[in-house]
Amino acid sequence: MLLVADSGSSKADWILTISDTETIPFRTSGINPFFLSEKDIIKIFQNTPEIQPYTDQVKEIYFFGAGCSSPDRREHISNALSKIFKHAFVSVDIDIIASIYATAGNSKGICCIIGTGSNITYFDGSKIHESKHGLGYILGDEGSGTWLGRQLITSFLYGKMPADLSDSFKKNYKIDKESVIKHVYQQPAPNFYLASFAPFLSEHIGHPFIVDVLKKGFSEFIETNIKSYPDYKDQTCHFVGSIAYHFSDILKELCTANEIKVGKILKHPIEELSRFILKNGI
Repeated sequence: MLLVADSGSSKADWILTISDTETIPFRTSGINPFFLSEKDIIKIFQNTPEIQPYTDQVKEIYFFGAGCSSPDRREHISNALSKIFKHAFVSVDIDIIASIYATAGNSKGICCIIGTGSNITYFDGSKIHESKHGLGYILGDEGSGTWLGRQLITSFLYGKMPADLSDSFKKNYKIDKESVIKHVYQQPAPNFYLASFAPFLSEHIGHPFIVDVLKKGFSEFIETNIKSYPDYKDQTCHFVGSIAYHFSDILKELCTANEIKVGKILKHPIEELSRFILKNGI
């Protein structure tokens, strides 16, 4: 049996392949080594009934996740999974690689993640090139749910949000300066807190202010990330993530204006990823 996972910080998508004709997709909370101990990871699976009957039968696990860029953090995930799936070979790698396999496959291209966070990398058809981006929600994450949520909160608190939106925002979230500061500076996972405001964008997508916020976020992502590659106009640029997917019209408009060729835009790469691994191995 083969188990494949694509994990962000907030949620993880899994597909268990039992046979050529039977698969079991399921979702857990995100598994990020920055935020979870081995015990926390094990507890997630203890609370996931879909996988319980198969833990001793899984032979291969390919896990791709946020926060898995260094050997020690990859080992952290691998150790936890090995305690659950005692007879399985475990491979752990960064989430951007999953996005490459799911979009570019064996072809060259630029792959971008724009979800809760954001990242980018280039694949030349055989080798993944290290990126200097992906600096996280404090230093980077341009255009992401975290970045966009921060724009909404600050514009609301600074009184720069239009009155009609401000009234709706206040009614929906009931926040003030003190509660925001407490969540961002004193409580765990402030990136999730900031990203939790992103649905407001979808609810008011017709408002010019919201369109401007999205355009600003995607423009920053393009300028900071995509345009860092000198030959970006010659490459196909793929996107993965909920923000890229839900606001793809605006994203494609800006890409066209910047002479960027858009390839696939996937909300979740897990199905394409699982098929790629089954077909090609890695």
